[in-house]
Amino acid sequence: MRAVIQRVARAKVETGGQTLGAIGKGLMILLGVEKGDTLKDGEYLCDKIANLRIFEDEAEKMNLSLLDIGGEALMISQFTLLGDARHGRRPGFTDAELPEKAEPLYEAALLRLAGYGLRVQKGRFGADMQVELVNDGPVTLLLDSKKKF
Repeated sequence: MRAVIQRVARAKVETGGQTLGAIGKGLMILLGVEKGDTLKDGEYLCDKIANLRIFEDEAEKMNLSLLDIGGEALMISQFTLLGDARHGRRPGFTDAELPEKAEPLYEAALLRLAGYGLRVQKGRFGADMQVELVNDGPVTLLLDSKKKF
């Protein structure tokens, strides 16, 4: 699994003019499921995301986690994170998991993150969505459960 996480002041996701999820201070997470991923990949990423110390403490050092600040999370599925643009000009998505296998893993990751007691919002799997966010910092990190980077 691959994730892009952004520390946000606020974020929301909409489709067809309807708000699906909105959060205040916390993390906006784009999650891509790769062929061969299992529940363990989601557990690894969610544990990392919940405990990653990227929020500032009183000394203005990134020393606090999402759990420490009682922040919120907005997780949106995004298969394009598995796009391979190394060859040619059009990315290939052969590494992205099939939707019928990816959706249960995405839903399990949502439950895992919420299991920490965090307020977790989500987009709609497979939908065309519009995402708005105010990146705080800006702080943006890339995570991969197979530690490819």
